[in-house]
Amino acid sequence: MAGLSKTMLTAVKWVAKRILLAWERLESGVSLDLTSSAFIENPYRTYEQLRRKDPVHRMRLIEAWALTRYEDVQDVLVDHRRFTNAERNYDYMQYRTFLDLDPPDHTRLRGLVSKAFTPRAVRELGPRIQELVDELLDAVAGKDRIDLISDFAFPLPVIVIAEMLGVPAEDRARFRVWSDDIAISVVPLLDSEQIARVQQATEELFAYFEGIIEQRRQAPQNDMISALLAAEEEGDRLTHEELLSTLMLLLVAGNETTRNLIGNGMLALLKSPVQLQRLRDHPDLLDSAIDELLRFDSPVQINSRNAIGDVEIGGKRIAAGQRILAMVGAANRDPEVFANPGELDIGRDETSHLSFGRGIHYCLGSPLAILEGRIAFTSLLARFSSIRLASEPVFKDQIVLRGVEELWVEVEH
Repeated sequence: MAGLSKTMLTAVKWVAKRILLAWERLESGVSLDLTSSAFIENPYRTYEQLRRKDPVHRMRLIEAWALTRYEDVQDVLVDHRRFTNAERNYDYMQYRTFLDLDPPDHTRLRGLVSKAFTPRAVRELGPRIQELVDELLDAVAGKDRIDLISDFAFPLPVIVIAEMLGVPAEDRARFRVWSDDIAISVVPLLDSEQIARVQQATEELFAYFEGIIEQRRQAPQNDMISALLAAEEEGDRLTHEELLSTLMLLLVAGNETTRNLIGNGMLALLKSPVQLQRLRDHPDLLDSAIDELLRFDSPVQINSRNAIGDVEIGGKRIAAGQRILAMVGAANRDPEVFANPGELDIGRDETSHLSFGRGIHYCLGSPLAILEGRIAFTSLLARFSSIRLASEPVFKDQIVLRGVEELWVEVEH
C-alpha cells in the first residue's frame, strides 16, 4: 500500500507539473523547467526563447521571476538596497553564509575573509598551484585516456582550498561528496531526498570542522582557520556558527566554481578545435580566453534575490518578497551586449561577463579561480600535444552550479 501511495503521489506531482508548465506557456509562449534533463544538458536554447518571448518571465513551478536580459540581470545584482540575499534560504538550511546576508553583517564577515584573497596573497599561491598541477599531470603520464574531471579539474581546487584552510588534502574524497551534496542547496526547487542530502552533508562537514577548529584553538598554525579564529575587526569576532558556515562556504565555493571553470572551459575548447588551436598558437590570448570561457558556459548560471519592495522590471510588476532568478548564463549570451554570443571567440573584446556576479556579492575568490584556470589551461596544453573528446560529457544533475561530472578525453603526450 505504501508503495502504491508513493507511486500515486509521483503521478500526481507529474500531472501538476505538466499543468503548471502549460500555464506558463499559455501566458508567455514559453516555459522554464529547471529540472529538465534537456535543460540541464543545454540551457541556452531555452534562455534564447525566454529572452525573445518573455525576458521577465513569471515561473509557475516555483514562485519566482526569471530574468534573461543582461541589463536586467546586472541591475538586480548591483542593487542590494532593492534586492536582498537575506531572505533566499529555505527553513531546512542549517546555516547562513555571508552570501545570505546584507550589510552590515555581510560587510563584516566578507572583510574578515577577504584578507586571504588580496592580489598579493593570491599571487604568492602561484608556485604551489603550479606544483600541484604538475603532480596531477605526472600521475596520468603514460595514459592515453583520462577523465579531466576526476583526474585533474576536481582535485586541483580542492587541494588548494584545503591547504589554505589547513585541513588535510587527503580527505578530498570526503570533501567531494560533501561539496556536491551541499552545492545542491542553491537549486531553487528541491525534493525531500535532496533536502535530506543537504542536511546530512552539512552536519557531517560541520562535525569535521569542529575537530579541526579545536585543534587550532590548542595549537594555531599559519592557515585560514587559525586566522579566522583570531580575526577581529573593530572588536567584532566571528561567532562559532559564522565560523563554521564561512569555512563550509570557502570549501564548497572554492572547489565547485573552479572545477566548473576548468571542466566547462576545456569542453568548450574541445568542441571548438579552431579556437583550441588558436590558443596553442597564441598563448598571449590566455587572459581573454579565460574571460570568454567564463562567459560562454558560466560555472554559476543563476543568482537569486528577493524583492525588498514592489518593483517594476521590463514592464512587469514584481511584488515585495517575491523571488527573482537572475539568469547569469542567459545574460552572458545576450546579443544586445555580445556579438554572435553563441560562438566561442577567445579573442573577444567584449569581456564584461557576469559570471562572478556584480556589486557587494562579487565573487571574493575570483582572482584565485582565474589564477588556477590560467595555470591549468597553460599546463594542459603544454603537457599534451593533442587532446580530443573520447565520449560525450556527463553533466552534473543541477543547473545553478553548471558543470561536467565526467569529461573523458584521449591525449597524446
